[in-house]
Amino acid sequence: MKYAVILYDGMADYPVPQLGGKTPMEVAKKPVFDGMGKKGEVGLVKTVDDSLKPGSDVANLSVLGFDPTVSYTGRSPLEAVSIGVKLNDTDVTLRCNLVTLSDAENYDDKIMIDYSAGDISTSDAAVLIKAVQDHFGNDVFAFYPGVAYRHCLLWHNGTTDLGTMTPPHDISDRVIGKYLSTSDNAKELIRMMRESYDVLSNHPLNKERVEKGLRPANSIWLWGEGTKPKLGTFYDTYGLHGTVISAVDLLKGIGLCAGMDVPDVEGATGYIDTNFEGKARCAASALANGSDFVYLHFEAPDECGHRAEPENKVRSIELIDEKVLPAVIAELEKHGDYKIMILPDHPTPIVTKTHARDAVPFMIYHKADEKQGVESVNENSAKETGVYFSSGVSLMRHFLGKD
Repeated sequence: MKYAVILYDGMADYPVPQLGGKTPMEVAKKPVFDGMGKKGEVGLVKTVDDSLKPGSDVANLSVLGFDPTVSYTGRSPLEAVSIGVKLNDTDVTLRCNLVTLSDAENYDDKIMIDYSAGDISTSDAAVLIKAVQDHFGNDVFAFYPGVAYRHCLLWHNGTTDLGTMTPPHDISDRVIGKYLSTSDNAKELIRMMRESYDVLSNHPLNKERVEKGLRPANSIWLWGEGTKPKLGTFYDTYGLHGTVISAVDLLKGIGLCAGMDVPDVEGATGYIDTNFEGKARCAASALANGSDFVYLHFEAPDECGHRAEPENKVRSIELIDEKVLPAVIAELEKHGDYKIMILPDHPTPIVTKTHARDAVPFMIYHKADEKQGVESVNENSAKETGVYFSSGVSLMRHFLGKD
């Protein structure tokens, strides 16, 4: 038996005025996905426990079948593992976004213009993170470059007792002052954030970006604190050799911590311009070369939700249907019986531009056990089936036949 999970990050949504009061899942033309949904099992799953924040870290751990209430130690450590940062038990890591802030004179009065600095390229970001490391790096703090706007701060002998370190994508278009932690333990971190504005806004690369009409990455933003991950392996948990395919360090880090293969795909960006075909080929290759289980992650719907881009969110769903699902299914067909599950990790509603913890729709298609499903898989049709799983762990066990 071969298993594939296709994870559309942030796909679930609320009714969108620009889409005539429908959700992107309802509007998107997705004949392959819906075709399986007509013969599959469709329902809702609660991927984020009410005690946890609805982040992609918690939600993807849950969908992969790990209980975040037990195994979760923070977002940034998972990303740090992917970047190659070696962590001691006393280390603390934080996500370091490169963001675009407005030019108000006082830092606290600035507005969060863009949590991704105009979707800055990895190459530009590496130059700026080096400047940040050169300015702030010492025996206590070290900055490491990641992918696009997502980077890492390592804090030796640090603490996670920092008050509220707000994710920047939660405060788009808002004045940032009231979202800066006032904890004494976070004072040095907030100082570096404030000072980074002067370091970065005067950097030659940012001046070039402005001249080209690009947004400057004029501040760092620290959040997502955590400690060394404590995650069992996927094989020990479920008895399957697995592969995680993603463009983002978070998912790669989860895969590495779970002892799974984590191949790189050239041109994988985490946005709608990603190499969809290359990721599909990578999944097919993994299935053909020994993996029993493939977790194929697409960040694009989530990014479109954060940016309030309804048309792009619809199109990202369609592109996965066109460029990914046929190739993955064709490979699965070569191996006899198989199961495929398609779902988001959490909603990223266009109207709020941030994550929500609502239960999300899922579809499971089992070639050898076709069912009477729904005409089109979306939030409403999934709810109407009455099928409900209270956690990602219970859904994964059901998917793998271990319930």
